[in-house]
Amino acid sequence: MAFIKNIFDRNFLEYASYVIKDRAIPDLEDGLKPVQRRILHTLFEMDDGKFHKVANVAGSCMKYHPHGEASINPALIVLANKELLIDRQGNFGNLYTGDDAAAPRYIECRVTPLAKDIFYNPKLTPWVDSYDGRNKEPVLFPAKIPVVLVLGVEGIAVGMSTKILPHNVLEVLEAEITCLSGKKFELYPDFPTGGYVDVSSYEGGNGKVLVRAKLDTSDPKRILIKELPFGSTTESIINSIDNAAKAGRIKIQSINDFTTDKVEIEIKLARGVYAQETVDALFAFTECEQSISVNLLVIKNGLPSVMTVTEVIKHHAKQLVKILTSELELEKKELLNKLHLRTLERIFIEERIYKGIEKMKTAKGVQDAVISGFKPFLKEIGTRGVSEDDVDHLLKIPIRRISLYDINKAKDEMDQINARIKEINNHLKNITAYSIAFLKGIIEKIKNNEEIGSGKRRTVVGAFDKVIAKEVVKRDVDLKYDPKTGYLGTNVSGAKVAEVSPFDRILAIRKNGMYTVMELPEKAFVGSDAWWTGIADKDILSDTVFTIIYKDKEEGYPYIKRCVIEGWIMNKDYFLVPDGAVILHLDTREEFTFTLKYKPKPRLKVLTEEFKAQDYNIRGLKAGGIKLSNKEAEKAAAKNK
Repeated sequence: MAFIKNIFDRNFLEYASYVIKDRAIPDLEDGLKPVQRRILHTLFEMDDGKFHKVANVAGSCMKYHPHGEASINPALIVLANKELLIDRQGNFGNLYTGDDAAAPRYIECRVTPLAKDIFYNPKLTPWVDSYDGRNKEPVLFPAKIPVVLVLGVEGIAVGMSTKILPHNVLEVLEAEITCLSGKKFELYPDFPTGGYVDVSSYEGGNGKVLVRAKLDTSDPKRILIKELPFGSTTESIINSIDNAAKAGRIKIQSINDFTTDKVEIEIKLARGVYAQETVDALFAFTECEQSISVNLLVIKNGLPSVMTVTEVIKHHAKQLVKILTSELELEKKELLNKLHLRTLERIFIEERIYKGIEKMKTAKGVQDAVISGFKPFLKEIGTRGVSEDDVDHLLKIPIRRISLYDINKAKDEMDQINARIKEINNHLKNITAYSIAFLKGIIEKIKNNEEIGSGKRRTVVGAFDKVIAKEVVKRDVDLKYDPKTGYLGTNVSGAKVAEVSPFDRILAIRKNGMYTVMELPEKAFVGSDAWWTGIADKDILSDTVFTIIYKDKEEGYPYIKRCVIEGWIMNKDYFLVPDGAVILHLDTREEFTFTLKYKPKPRLKVLTEEFKAQDYNIRGLKAGGIKLSNKEAEKAAAKNK
C-alpha cells in the first residue's frame, strides 16, 4: 500500500507541477502561457506580411502544442482580441455582446510589427525540443515590456489560481520609464469595455476592485448603459436587469439592446419611477456594479510567485536593460566580425594576395600562401589575426567580385560599420538612457497605430461607495403574524407586525422564551402567542434592551432578566430563560414600571408589588435572571408610561 501511495503522490505532484507551469499560470519574463507563446512562435515562423487563415495557424501550431486545436483556436482568438500582438481580419467575435468568433477557416490573422519589436530575437531566445523532438520551440521570449500587465490573464491550476487585470499599455510603458528614472509611479487597471473602476482596495494587484457601467441618466424616464463593467457582456447585464425586475427590486417598462460597435442598452422606466432613484438599485441588484478579486500570481524563475504591480514593473525595467545590453553586445560582435572580414577582403584584393595561390597545388599550400601573404599587414588586421575560417571565406570570393572591387565603396562601408560600433559603445555606456529612448519609441508607434485606438485609457479611475443592497431596497413588504395558528410570514392572513424588505432577517421570540433568526419567510410556524417578532438588524438590536419577566419551573418565583441580543447563527434556536420557565412579560423599553401579582396563600397579606425595570442591570445572554421575590408569581403587567 505504501508503494502505491508513493506512486499516486509522485504522479499527482508531477501533474500539479505541469498544470501550474505549462498550462495555467503565465511566466513573468514574457507574460505568456505556453499555448500563447507557441501561437506567437508559429506566427513569427509564418510571417510574410500577409494574413493567414486561423485554421492554418492552428494546424502549424500543433507541431509545438500537444493539446490540439481545441485549445489553440480559443487562445488565439482571445490573444487577437487584445488588439496588441495579432492583427485580425474577419469576425473574431464581439467583446461587448459575447458573440463567438466565426469558424477558424473563415478568419485570418498575422503578427503585428509591435509584437516583433517586443518579442522577436531568435539569437537571444532560449530554445528547447518540441514535444515530439522534431522541432525547436522557445522556452521564453526576451520580452521588452511587462506583457503580463498589459494583456491581463486568468488561470486556475492545482491548488492555486491567478487573476491579473489588464492595464493601459501606454501607462505601463510610462511607469517603466519612471522606474528607470528612479522615481515613484502608480499603475491601475484599464479595461477594453470602458466603464468605471474604484481602485481603493487594489493593493498592488492582490486585493479587489469595484467596477461599474457608465450610465446616461440625462432623460429622467430612461437610462442608457453606454459602457460595460469589466467581465460583463450585454447579454449577461440584460439578464441581470430582467431578473431584478422580476424580483421586484427595480421597476422598468422595457429593455432594448441597440449595441453594434458601441454599447447602447436602453432601459425604459415604469410610470412614476425616475432615473436618478433607479441608479442605486441598478448598482445594487444587477451586473452594473461588480466586485472583482485579483491575485497577481506568476511563474518567476520556475516557481509560482505572488507579486505586486510595482514589483513586476521594477523586474521588467531591469530585464529591459539586460536584454538591450545583450542585443547591443551581439550586434557589436557581429559588426566587429564583419569589419574584420571586410578588412581582410580589402587587403586580399588590393595587395593581390590571391596571386600567391596560383602556383600552389595542395589545399594546405593554398592556405599557407594566403596566411603568409597577410603577415606584412598583421598590425592593420589586429590581434585577431587570420584564421582558417577567414581563409575559407576569402577563397570563396568570386572572381567577378574581385575584378569589380570598388575601393571607395568598401571604405564607405567600413566607415559606416565603425560609426555604428562607436554608437553602440555610447549606448552601452548610457544603457539606462538608451532603454528609456527605446520605450519612448514604442510609445510613439502605439500612438500612431489606429488599430489599437492610439492606446488611450478607456476606463475612468475614481472612488465610489459600494451600494449596499439592503440599504437601497424599500421596506414595503408586510410581515404578518396570526397568533391563533402560530404562523409568521408574508403569505399569512393575520395582523401586520412590521414592514420589511426581501433582504431583512426576522427575529422571532416564542412563548417559551426560545428565539430564532431566519430569512424573511413566506410562512413559518413560530407558535401561538409569540412574544415578539421583528427585524433582526444588528445595528438596531445592539441598542435594544430586552426585559424578560418570568417565573421558574419549580417554585414559581419571579425573576427579571435584562439583556441585548447581539449575535446569532441563522436558523439556530436560543433560549432567553431556563428550560421550563414561564414568561410573564417581555418588553423592549429601557425604562418602565411593572406590577407583579402573587398567587394567594394563607398568611400572605401583600398580593401585588410594583418594580422599576431600570433598577436592574443589563446582563449577558447566558446569565441567569435576578430573583424579584420569594413568593409564587401569578402574572405580571407593565404600565404604559
